[in-house]
Amino acid sequence: MIPYILYTALILSACFIFYKLLLQKETFFHLNRYILLSCMVLAFILPLVPVPQQLSLRKTTAEKDITLTKTVDDNAVNTSAAIEKTPARPTIVEETKQVINVEFLLQCLVYLYWFGVVIFGLNFLMQAVILLFRANSKSVIQDGKFRIVEITGDKAPCSFANNIFINPEKYEWETYNQILDHEKIHIEQKHTIDLLLAEIVLVFQWFNPFAWQWRKALETNLEFLTDDQMLRQDKVEKESYQFSLLKVAAPQFPLSLTTNYNQSLLKKRIIMMNSKKSNVHTTWKYFFLVPLMVLFACLFNQPAAQSQTLNSGGESKQDTALENGMKTDGNWFAVIKGSTIEITFKSDENDNSSSTFQLSEINNLPRDKQGEFTLKREAGTMHFTGKFEGDRGMGTYKFSADKDYRTTMSKEGVDLKNDEDFLVFFMINVKVSYVQMLKKNGYNDLDKDQIIPLAALDVNEAYIASIKKAIPDIDLDNLVPFKSLGIDKTFIEEIKNSGYKDVSASNIIALKSQGIDAKYINDFRSAKNESKNENNGENTVSSSEDDDDDDIIAFKALNIDKAFVDSFKKIGYTNISNSDLIAMKSLNVTPEYVKSFQNAGYKNIEAENLIALKSQNITPELIKEYKSLGFDNLDLEEVVGAKATGTTPSFIKSMRSKGHDFKSLEKYIALKALANN
Repeated sequence: MIPYILYTALILSACFIFYKLLLQKETFFHLNRYILLSCMVLAFILPLVPVPQQLSLRKTTAEKDITLTKTVDDNAVNTSAAIEKTPARPTIVEETKQVINVEFLLQCLVYLYWFGVVIFGLNFLMQAVILLFRANSKSVIQDGKFRIVEITGDKAPCSFANNIFINPEKYEWETYNQILDHEKIHIEQKHTIDLLLAEIVLVFQWFNPFAWQWRKALETNLEFLTDDQMLRQDKVEKESYQFSLLKVAAPQFPLSLTTNYNQSLLKKRIIMMNSKKSNVHTTWKYFFLVPLMVLFACLFNQPAAQSQTLNSGGESKQDTALENGMKTDGNWFAVIKGSTIEITFKSDENDNSSSTFQLSEINNLPRDKQGEFTLKREAGTMHFTGKFEGDRGMGTYKFSADKDYRTTMSKEGVDLKNDEDFLVFFMINVKVSYVQMLKKNGYNDLDKDQIIPLAALDVNEAYIASIKKAIPDIDLDNLVPFKSLGIDKTFIEEIKNSGYKDVSASNIIALKSQGIDAKYINDFRSAKNESKNENNGENTVSSSEDDDDDDIIAFKALNIDKAFVDSFKKIGYTNISNSDLIAMKSLNVTPEYVKSFQNAGYKNIEAENLIALKSQNITPELIKEYKSLGFDNLDLEEVVGAKATGTTPSFIKSMRSKGHDFKSLEKYIALKALANN
């Protein structure tokens, strides 16, 4: 799944860069619209399309040559020197643990991805529900197939499906008609479909910054297209239409699913309206998209047919390498250490695997002479040929699977397909009794890929029983991260006793991986209760206890502790919500930053306003600059709006030098929206 998601993100990002560099400034708005829509769809389809083997630039494992293991001549190689030169390798169990940790990390990333998909999906549905509710709950004027929904307040006009949302009391008759004509073009050309597709892409590509830029580019092109259609009408004058754009400017913008008459891209729209039309000879740029898509397919897509390597007999031969590099036969090097023996298995030049066994498991160990010895376990027998000189030895090995073990495992529902599967079970020493123990504890549908990490981590019956006392319905796959993270019954009980409600396996894993324990949760609860007591028993924190549980992980990740909360209480902020605390910590809103405004005369700034000020990097010194220009009764929201639009004190001074002397900061903000580069 992760490769597909990343591949899709890569295609979308490359297409956006291509569009930004070559196509964005072209005035072929209809063609740009279809390019933007096609690339969105292709980004999700292209990774699934196989390509012919001869065109694929992707190497497959089947194309690798199979290196046959050579028998080592004992008389030609000095045993001690060979052992000393053999690189140290992790044991099979250690390698398995490493693989498990990587798999756990990938699993966490998958959970995080789907969490984001759910959040953005719910946001998408919520916007659609709100728009449909507004469309059917307000006063409506039916104008043919168009529904004019009358709204109130200072909101910008917009359209969704065949609904036009507008406050008729805000505009003169001419401006009102231009707005309706503009939105009718959006509806006639079904621009809502474009935005819905872009929003769906964002649901699945929420982590990709280029996807967000893609939606913005698509929306911008739709506005260019609509403006162009408007100016083609004889009754619309360019200057009049452009001036109406400024009149419609509103501080509140509609939901992202709507096509908006006016947005922050106002300046770009006016520039594009006055730009020179593109020449038809520039259409060559669009044809570069085809080789770009073909290149992506050849580089990353799976070939339609995998080639096979043939042995000398002409029959297809599979690579018998295990995931850890070990094969069923090869060379061995060993070192005896007390009551244990560490054996390195060398399948070919590059593949080494090491494991430690008890000497008591070895039969007939040859000392100072050539001989044979065996290591027998339920899964099969490892046959060794070679000799030891002192505590060091070397030779060749061959593994043979146990047929009875295969039959017994098959009866237990575990399908071991080949000798390589048996070899893995042999090295980890998976016994039939272990599989039976898992089934006795309710895990009936067992797969070999589930059993391997469980056995490697020694997830035994006592551990399973203790965890089940705390979480009776724990899934088998969750036992692996539980064991690797060191989660035990005591930890789970402490989390429960701390008041954390949703003690599910996934939440316990998330808490443990973030280093959250019962003490941290108790401190979190304590800080909230203190806030409640300081406000005469009224709970001023907006979130519920269930929300608090969700916020705990965010608090830990951002290092929001009791000291951080108390630092704001000391300067009068005793009712900050969890979401505001998270935002303040993310933006580095400190008590010192707040005090700088308090010292400048702004005593009771709400937390959400502090967040807005910090997000625009506004300081008391900047406010003083605005005041020095004659804006005495400045509202902080005005300052935020001015900084966000680039209406700086230097810009105001330059406008005044040109004769634009306004007493209102808002008029300079509107003027800035129309300023050219």
